[in-house]
Amino acid sequence: MPTFSLQPTLESDALELLPLQESDFADLYAVAADPKIWEQHPNKERWQKSAFTTFFEGAMQSQGAFKIVDKATGAALGSTRLYGYNPLDNSIHIGYTFYGTSSWGKGINLAVKNLVLGYVFQFVNTVRFHIGAGNVRSQIAIQRLGARKVAEQEVTYFGEKPTLNFVFELTKLAWVTRPK
Repeated sequence: MPTFSLQPTLESDALELLPLQESDFADLYAVAADPKIWEQHPNKERWQKSAFTTFFEGAMQSQGAFKIVDKATGAALGSTRLYGYNPLDNSIHIGYTFYGTSSWGKGINLAVKNLVLGYVFQFVNTVRFHIGAGNVRSQIAIQRLGARKVAEQEVTYFGEKPTLNFVFELTKLAWVTRPK
């Protein structure tokens, strides 16, 4: 069995998830600078460089963040993160995910979640997701994967004010037995 890491390199035929590096800031900010990405997010200002800088600093400090790359073009598509690993209840969180609008509706989120979930379910039985209470787009996307809402929780993201999030949960059993 492989050794668990919060930042493995994961890849499919089309995508790579690479451990986030300081040198990735410009590529990711070029994607994140579109206000449309953040319209439903609790921090609607993340498209601004100062807010994104704080977000990026938190990503680097987490040691669980990834740059999502299109293998065919080498272009950065967005970012995602593993965090909150809890060996006592055998769980982890996936979140802080964003994609450029050019990636929306193309199956990128499903492909990324397939990679990440396929990896983490080798080590844990439960994955949780914090999704902003007003982020309907992400709530629908996560429910399509089989996750169900289990709680509401105030979450304080790195350098930001607390905001209401919904907690969604996906079990390994639900993931492996889902209709494909």
